[in-house]
Amino acid sequence: MADRKRAREWKLDIGRLPTGPRNMITDVAGVTVGHATVRQGNSHTGVTAILPHSGNLFQEKVVAATHVFNGFGKTMGTLQINELGTIETPVLLTNTLSVGICATALIKYMLKDNPEIGRTVGTINPVVAECNDMYLNDIRSIVLQEKDVYAAIADATAHVEEGAVGAGTGMKCFGLKGGIGTASRVVTIQADTYTLGVLALTNFGQLKDLVISGRKLGQQLEKLQKKSEKGQQEQTERGSVVIIVATDLPVTDRQLRRIIKRCGIGLSHTGSKMGHGSGDLVIGFSTVNHVMHQPADKRRTLVYLHEEELDAAFLAAAEATEEAILNSLLMAAPATGRDGHFLHSLSEYL
Repeated sequence: MADRKRAREWKLDIGRLPTGPRNMITDVAGVTVGHATVRQGNSHTGVTAILPHSGNLFQEKVVAATHVFNGFGKTMGTLQINELGTIETPVLLTNTLSVGICATALIKYMLKDNPEIGRTVGTINPVVAECNDMYLNDIRSIVLQEKDVYAAIADATAHVEEGAVGAGTGMKCFGLKGGIGTASRVVTIQADTYTLGVLALTNFGQLKDLVISGRKLGQQLEKLQKKSEKGQQEQTERGSVVIIVATDLPVTDRQLRRIIKRCGIGLSHTGSKMGHGSGDLVIGFSTVNHVMHQPADKRRTLVYLHEEELDAAFLAAAEATEEAILNSLLMAAPATGRDGHFLHSLSEYL
């Protein structure tokens, strides 16, 4: 079997903007990512945590926005993000039926360092997004526990493990093994340099639609897969993709929403049709302009770019999304899951 390598190691250069030093979402200073993976019996699942900074997120919120391409999903927390334009907890990714346990654990995690919540101030808005990993995972068993959420948060570092790990453990993408992928882009605006990073949880698409670096290879790969004794039979699209965008661009939540909408371009470049049963959404945050929960001065001053300077960020979001999705496929090993269900890896065909 071919070694698992990222897109650039396969000489698949996506777009024209330079990448950050790691080509990961964590190229945005302060951002960290951690995973907890559960593999036992028919259970193949996990949780992934994205931390915008290492401080107290409830006290120092980050500017944030969301956008939904197709709303077949069960994400928690986006209502308040869209209303107030901030995120105040780590962002968790998991499987569909574990959203509740992850939200409970995340709330408890935040309560520990914020004794005023529910006493002298309001409540907390946990952000948890999901994809349905039922093909490989016995999702009905709901094996994830609160300890797994705490482990994922504690595991958060600047190096992002990709492929079948954390929330990506049981995911499939384009009929192949999917999971976690990440990429970044660096942009220069008026001599200032900024970074935009993407992390994708991929669980969508049909193999015949797959496009790799502009080449429509899906139908060829589908023919190869049908020759395999373990090849997966074609099914209607019932998956999802969750895209997380981090940036150090000084933007308002409205501007950030404009930027993250362009992730849809990168998504479509991989061949996604955003089918009826696919939940396709993006959550984005900026690590500058922290919003204090209880500022000494109630006035709020934000530094932000002019609208006409956002084109570079639009391009960065599209390019990083496309590459992150490809990395999720290339870094995922072939996997056997629930009841012997099997998925090939894209790397087997390259």
